[in-house]
Amino acid sequence: MKHLLVIFGGQSGKTRQLCEAVCAGAVAEAQDEVELRCLPAASAGLDDLLWAQGLLIGTPENFGYMAGIVKDFFDRTFYPAQDRVKGLPYAIFISAGNDGSGAARAIERIAIGYGFKPVAEPLIVKGEVTEAALTRCRELGAAMAAGLAAGVF
Repeated sequence: MKHLLVIFGGQSGKTRQLCEAVCAGAVAEAQDEVELRCLPAASAGLDDLLWAQGLLIGTPENFGYMAGIVKDFFDRTFYPAQDRVKGLPYAIFISAGNDGSGAARAIERIAIGYGFKPVAEPLIVKGEVTEAALTRCRELGAAMAAGLAAGVF
């Protein structure tokens, strides 16, 4: 059984909607082959990160940056996880009021420090959460789960 960790931050509920769709896609794709752990970033910690064989990170765009609580997750886990998570496949999903690029760049820079391996372009949902956006999120979750289950990542 492979392990997929999904963490998310945010207060408006939009990122949670995206997260629920990501998780639904992962479960629908590989529920018998991938164990899913979906946690608010405030609740996730080092043990969760070390458990993971794949990571999906969800955040709103706040002032052109990731949510503070997502940054807090990185702050709490970076040094203890250093050299223990190299090559961990990851992808990002962002609820953006602007263009989401600042949040994506910030997470990508931090991911380089961890040694994470990107497996998809950042999924940025601008404005309201539509059914099309939720479909894209389900596809992201399904792709990550399928990749883990097949040993591609």
